[in-house]
Amino acid sequence: MVAEESLLTVLVFRGGPLAKAGHNHVIASHELSGVAFVPDDVSGASFEVHVPVGSFTIDEPELRALEGQEFSAEVPDSAREGTRKNMLSEPMLDGERYPEIVLRSAAIAGGAVADGAATADGAAGGAVAPGTVVAAVNITVRGQTRIVSVPLRYQIEGDALRVQGELTLKQTELGLTPFSLFGGALRVEDEMRVKVFLVARGG
Repeated sequence: MVAEESLLTVLVFRGGPLAKAGHNHVIASHELSGVAFVPDDVSGASFEVHVPVGSFTIDEPELRALEGQEFSAEVPDSAREGTRKNMLSEPMLDGERYPEIVLRSAAIAGGAVADGAATADGAAGGAVAPGTVVAAVNITVRGQTRIVSVPLRYQIEGDALRVQGELTLKQTELGLTPFSLFGGALRVEDEMRVKVFLVARGG
């Protein structure tokens, strides 16, 4: 996995009667690692991605600008620092005990790869037109694993494999309790939007 070309972003949204006192946040990691294997029959593909929770950034201005009006408000340093502290705290990700999130494919449905095969740590072979698959993915958070269905778009060109996916996911589906204050008057909504862009190259 090419960390400097890959990106995971999680969009979280404010909620509750006092929502205007909070912010929507863009949480991101640029330090993804892992391997991918893509044979001629893409249904036999597999991947594993590791996300160090300590690598998460909060509200990079460039990433907020990409997400449109919902993320146009400026976020003060104190709010970013508070969000990071809450996110890594024991009630949430518990970063000290569980330093990474792991994504492992369980099954791939749909699509076909032609003109050569991709191998561990990336892709090898000829160019392949973009395709779409649905991956059953085991997500391990805080030592607990849940399976989710993720639609993915992929492209193989030369030795490069590029994969892009987006899904809506609830924090409670991962065993997390969304942060809230004042009896829920100001809270983080359970539903979040997750985007991933992965690049792997044959080595």
